[in-house]
Amino acid sequence: KIKKSFLCMNLLSVNQLTVKFRSNNQENEVVKKISFQLKKNKILAIVGESGSGKSVTSLAISGLLPESSILEGEVYFNGKNLLEISDNDFQKIRGKKIGMIFQEPMSSLNPTLTCGNQVAEVLKHHTDLNSKEIHKEVISLFEKVKLPIPARIFNSYPHQISGGQKQRVMIAIAIACKPVLLIADEPTTALDVTVQREIILLLKELQEQNNMSILFISHDLPLVSEIADDVIVIYKGEIIEKGKTIDVFQNPQKEYTKGLINSKPSLGERLKRLPTVDDFIKQEVATEVYTKSDRQQFHEQIYASKPLLEIVELKKYFETKYRFYKKPPIKAVDNVSFKLYERETLGLVGESGCGKTTLGRAILHLEKITSGQLFYKGKDITSLSKLELRSLRKEIQIIFQDPFSSLNPRISIGNSILEPMIVHGILSSFKERKLYVLDLLKKVGLEEDHFNRYPHEFSGGQRQRIGIARAIALQPKLIICDESVSALDLSVQAQVLNLLNELKISFNFSYIFISHDLSVVKYMSDQLVVMNQGKIEEIGDADAIYNNPKTSYTKNLINAIPKGI
Repeated sequence: KIKKSFLCMNLLSVNQLTVKFRSNNQENEVVKKISFQLKKNKILAIVGESGSGKSVTSLAISGLLPESSILEGEVYFNGKNLLEISDNDFQKIRGKKIGMIFQEPMSSLNPTLTCGNQVAEVLKHHTDLNSKEIHKEVISLFEKVKLPIPARIFNSYPHQISGGQKQRVMIAIAIACKPVLLIADEPTTALDVTVQREIILLLKELQEQNNMSILFISHDLPLVSEIADDVIVIYKGEIIEKGKTIDVFQNPQKEYTKGLINSKPSLGERLKRLPTVDDFIKQEVATEVYTKSDRQQFHEQIYASKPLLEIVELKKYFETKYRFYKKPPIKAVDNVSFKLYERETLGLVGESGCGKTTLGRAILHLEKITSGQLFYKGKDITSLSKLELRSLRKEIQIIFQDPFSSLNPRISIGNSILEPMIVHGILSSFKERKLYVLDLLKKVGLEEDHFNRYPHEFSGGQRQRIGIARAIALQPKLIICDESVSALDLSVQAQVLNLLNELKISFNFSYIFISHDLSVVKYMSDQLVVMNQGKIEEIGDADAIYNNPKTSYTKNLINAIPKGI
């Protein structure tokens, strides 16, 4: 048993925690005898890849694991072993003493309740405040988490506010009862760098104001380096390294940790191939760099030809009609013009709501443009017949942000890739198509026997590879990557970015690479387009814009990138 004096020093003490899941009369061990302590008023980060056991550990601490789970060991919180208390007792702790911020606020918030009522629910359950006092406290909490116009947000539903604002509502729910422990599970993964920075600063500020301890779970190591006092590295359910954040980051002992730290694209040099965790484990790290002359020579070649795609004064406005009056239209894309050349990667960056995704959808004709022109291979494709549009679909493909929701769960991944090939008449027989798909699977780093498996049987990184295989199956010339690596671990992200660059060379693809992560876009792009409120803020060479941004908006985007230790 843990000594009382030791418990007084630490708010949370995890001792030999093991988590197993029962499935088909088998027990799968996902967390293996891990031990760590979280001191009072400190921030402890848990880092590792998807499937390493980070989130399972946090759910075990908060008592949210399913009944099929088996827990062994001890989890002491404020002197009580949480693994031994009843569900009824846990409900008195969860929300009041232990707050939680989840990764995806849209799926964590109730779409049928206003934001204010969702915070009020927690206060009703855990406090003796009356309705008037609760309303006042919710407004105060919204002010504390720096939400604009708190009274309006109180009466707004989740779908009516931005991603960053939804995350702030989640934080307000988590801190409503002034918990002494806050568990933040990937709270900034899908947010813009500027909003991400605001949330991190807010969490640190709230921690200091409320004397709160934070268990911060993330796969983004540069971000962790900016917020955490101590860090734990988990690999396959085991702690392989832990210590002061500055010590672990400046002098990592394990090859796995070195791989995690170095998988993020460097903001200084441009490597020809990003190192992955496997490279470090095998000690086969390549460090070949693209020189300025390499880039200059490549750009002279591609820009000597005619553009593959030309956008001329494109506008996409959304009308907002009410019963008795009409509001001014929302200018999602406002007078945008640029050119994309064969074998070029054009990066498209900006905050949420700047028009990046709408522009991509307009190019694909998934959104009808308000005005302007689109030229593809010199031909005006602004208005197309259904037959012409089907032909264009073959030429221009898209890789989505969430591959799981874009794959049919009832169709095997082999058939998901075959389906568009049949529609567009790629090859003449099933046998030829299947052989082609099997070859594609190998090209994107999957196995032939994956052909008959279903989407739920794959990890996030593998599903993204399936999405890439499906996009390139039609042999397109242009691929739009819409936030296609933003939700991936850094190591998996590095693998996917390397794959996209290899395919670009093999198939002479052109990419429009849409992302809010400027470090990734800078690494991938030849030309960079910075968007702000539907307009182009800056356009030019990716390195030149990063090294010498012209506008304050671009400077703020660059300054918000977590730089790491």
